[in-house]
Amino acid sequence: MKTRVVIIGGGAAGPKITAKLLRTKEFDCSIDLYTEEDMISYSACGLPYYVEGLIESSEKLIVRKPEQFEQQGAHIHLQKKCIKILPQEHKVLVQDVKTQQTEEIEYDKLAITTGARPIIPSVKNIQLENIFTVRKVQDGINIRNKMRASESKKAVIVGGGYIGIEMLEAFFLNGFEIYLIEKGSHILPIFDAEISDMIKDEIVRMSNGKVHIITDDAVAAFQGANKVEKVVTEKGKIIDTDIVIVCVGVAPNTEIAADAGIQLGVSNAIRVNNRMQTSEKDIYAAGDCTEKFNLIAKNYCWIPLGSTANKEGRCAAINLSGQYDSFPGVLGSAVTRYDGLTLSLTGLTETEAKKYGFDVIASTMTKKDRAGYMPSAENITIKLVVDKRSKKILGAQAIGCGDADKRVNTVASAIQADQTVDQFLHLDMTYAPPFSTAVDPLLSAALVINNQLYQT
Repeated sequence: MKTRVVIIGGGAAGPKITAKLLRTKEFDCSIDLYTEEDMISYSACGLPYYVEGLIESSEKLIVRKPEQFEQQGAHIHLQKKCIKILPQEHKVLVQDVKTQQTEEIEYDKLAITTGARPIIPSVKNIQLENIFTVRKVQDGINIRNKMRASESKKAVIVGGGYIGIEMLEAFFLNGFEIYLIEKGSHILPIFDAEISDMIKDEIVRMSNGKVHIITDDAVAAFQGANKVEKVVTEKGKIIDTDIVIVCVGVAPNTEIAADAGIQLGVSNAIRVNNRMQTSEKDIYAAGDCTEKFNLIAKNYCWIPLGSTANKEGRCAAINLSGQYDSFPGVLGSAVTRYDGLTLSLTGLTETEAKKYGFDVIASTMTKKDRAGYMPSAENITIKLVVDKRSKKILGAQAIGCGDADKRVNTVASAIQADQTVDQFLHLDMTYAPPFSTAVDPLLSAALVINNQLYQT
């Protein structure tokens, strides 16, 4: 008898579970995936680049279409919203988005992959036209259509996180004058403050007066008849605009899990073990709706990333099928860019490391990413964070127009290998003038820390 597998959610993790189960020939199952959206398996991470125009067709953002899954034997149910889970009965209640009719679906194994949703701040007149969030493909289509039809070429972005910076780049490259408003004291607060300030200064410098970044302020109201025309901040600034992008953060979609009595953890995300099992028997969860385990802090966190969702989806599918796999946790490795400026980090920042009780030593170094005489050489700034007691590497941040992210990836590997800074200095890294300096900038930063460690 086939095992009945029901999957709730069609973003990244759900289709990943589906694809992996379809390849697991020794597991005889039926697969039904339900989503309230009209498509599945799309790259939300690619939306800013579609808006920018780098990706011409929104179809390119769709990784796999429902009919492709159907041809392989999975059943994809679009515009079907799961409104209740009944764990004791092994059933889910599904509602048709169009007709509002409901039906009960039985399952043997259930996977919750409901993702996250944009946070909508409580701001006066936020319902005005041309105020957008960035989460679904249709959001990207609506923003790009408005961007191309706009005559005023003025935009406001609310929120200075990753999506805010990526949308800032998209509008800047399309000739707009943009105000970015960040409630906190720094944009990209996942970096240490001095690195965030460097990023802000560099973005403003590169943007030739077209980008204005406002920190320590928030939107108080939007103004306009039917469409947004002005943004009013709490400190009294009034900014003319034609488009507003709201990207102040996201929240996990876990209401259905909480209602079913499934245990939640930090940020109200679903708590799972390293096999992606929830607190309820035969129910798994993966992706942005689940909390993560921080490999350095040894604590739970919530870091929603598409790369993690795919890894978790694979892990959930393997365990759901009766095999064994373990997802150990995350470092929070991430990267984005602004008009050629790479912004990347992994592990703990100095601020976070101190918060978790580490005795921190850090070094920051700016150096060419390859031999200085090479025409393509660019500066990168690297900050390396190390625990003074154990000499273990805790994290790294790297920014610049050169190859910053590949240095961060190297550090991520070293952290997961539990390396000390002494061991790290002996890494046999590649060298040739077009690719690096004879002593890589990353090793130079490590040398500074190593010298400080043995001087104290």
